[in-house]
Amino acid sequence: MAGKLRFGLWYSLRNPAQWPRPYTEIYASTLNQIAWAETLGYDDVWLTEHHFCDDGHAPSILPLAAAVAVKTERIRIGTSVLLLPLHHAVKVAEDAATIDILSHGRFDLGVGVGYRPQEFTGLGVNSSDRAGLVDEGLEIIRALWRGETVDFHGKHYQIVGAKLVPLPVQDPMPLWVGGFAPVSAKRAARIGDGYVGTGDIVPLVKAYRAELARLGKSGPGRVAGGHFWLIVSKTKEKTLARVGPHILYQIDMYNRWLGAAGQALFPTVTKPEDLVELGILNIMTPAQAVDAVGAYVTATGIERYYSWTVPPGMPEAEMNDYLQCFAEEVIPKFR
Repeated sequence: MAGKLRFGLWYSLRNPAQWPRPYTEIYASTLNQIAWAETLGYDDVWLTEHHFCDDGHAPSILPLAAAVAVKTERIRIGTSVLLLPLHHAVKVAEDAATIDILSHGRFDLGVGVGYRPQEFTGLGVNSSDRAGLVDEGLEIIRALWRGETVDFHGKHYQIVGAKLVPLPVQDPMPLWVGGFAPVSAKRAARIGDGYVGTGDIVPLVKAYRAELARLGKSGPGRVAGGHFWLIVSKTKEKTLARVGPHILYQIDMYNRWLGAAGQALFPTVTKPEDLVELGILNIMTPAQAVDAVGAYVTATGIERYYSWTVPPGMPEAEMNDYLQCFAEEVIPKFR
């Protein structure tokens, strides 16, 4: 790990039917929480994208990133991840540059290939093209960010005379690649500035660094990741009783999505205690959290740590005490 460890928040802005709230309230409360967390010392906020979800999982994260940009002053804003095959690369380059300008150079674009079949069919994209769309799209985005006039004739994109004005503030602007498979980690080494993941990413980090070495790129690269859930609490049983049903809902939904795509990620869970036993949900004292984060950093070599912030369906403010405890008793141990 080079330099101090950065700490981040992670949001999906979901609104499950069993805990319904107005979306205006969820979005405003999330933006307020991010601005408040910035004052506590959090360094990053990450936004994640999915489409056609009954619970309203955020489908449009670049507008959200722009909103965060004008609401905050210091915190870096990233996407973990934008599903690049579902967007036109030129438009992504333009929108990302605009967010970078609004934030005075605080934006990180993280992309992935996606996996939910209904997202591709709903947006009229052939899912078998997704890897090629990412590879070509990233090449186009980089060229536009460099200020080049782009003529590109590939399998998926035919572009003539595209030029980005205005350019991003950052030169170069950071570009991360994420995913749960070794091919994604290798893509990050090949055409990204870093790999972004979550959970047990040790095998993927090894694949990422092996690919860097194979390509003759020096150094360990850049990695962002963290525990799926880590909540600092001095009342574990009470916290589990409150957050457990919401996180159980989240994991069950991911299992359904990933199962439909043939990419099982989590074991089947039926009760909140299963989440703790499997290490999906970590509810720890500050001292335990310091040890857990330190062990994760040692195993992965990350430079940026993040974990989910608000369980689906919970009011954002109910997580504030946990976020403050983490900021006051865990983050300073890594400064």
